[in-house]
Amino acid sequence: MAQDQIRQMVNFILQEAHEKANEIRVKTEHDFNLEKQTLVHEAKLNVQDEFVKKEKDREVQERIARSTEIGESRVKKMRVRDDLLNTLVSEAGSKCAMVARGQNYPHLVQKLIVQGLIKIEDNDVTIFCRGEDVDIVSQILPDAVSEYVEILERESGVKLSPNVVLNSDRSQDLPDSSYGGITLTSNHGKIICDNTMSARLNLVYEELLPSIRAILFPEDAE
Repeated sequence: MAQDQIRQMVNFILQEAHEKANEIRVKTEHDFNLEKQTLVHEAKLNVQDEFVKKEKDREVQERIARSTEIGESRVKKMRVRDDLLNTLVSEAGSKCAMVARGQNYPHLVQKLIVQGLIKIEDNDVTIFCRGEDVDIVSQILPDAVSEYVEILERESGVKLSPNVVLNSDRSQDLPDSSYGGITLTSNHGKIICDNTMSARLNLVYEELLPSIRAILFPEDAE
């Protein structure tokens, strides 16, 4: 009788132990599966975040590449246009040089001197020219001064006796790139009137640049 009771107690304890072990196993598997799902979910999120980041980086790099390409294309286009405009100015300068070799050049220089004297408004003036123009300027200078005096007397009633001389220092002659014309100075060189052909060309070029661009690059006006 006592032996049976002991066996029953043992069986009960064993059953309790099995049940408790089963509960522990089930709970452990549940916790493991839950942890695994959490880790898998976090891994998926990390992969998605990494993919989104790489996709954004790729888009940024593509935008940078496109922007760089567009910028380089614009720079190239501007360089080509500048070269074309510089060529245009250079060709116009060559034509100015041809004018300086023409028969009417002395008359033109005289008018440039008169205009310069009117602009500079000083009684002591020094004129500079190219070395090859020294003879021409020397010949027409008296007539240019007389014309200036007559114009001023006619317009203001004042008769002046300006001291207008040609620069005697040949090292200070104007360069060939001036294409001819003259430069007038007064007040020890502090006042300068650039009436060279190149200065006149640049002035006309700046004034006509919008029209020149519209003719050469009509697509910009669209």
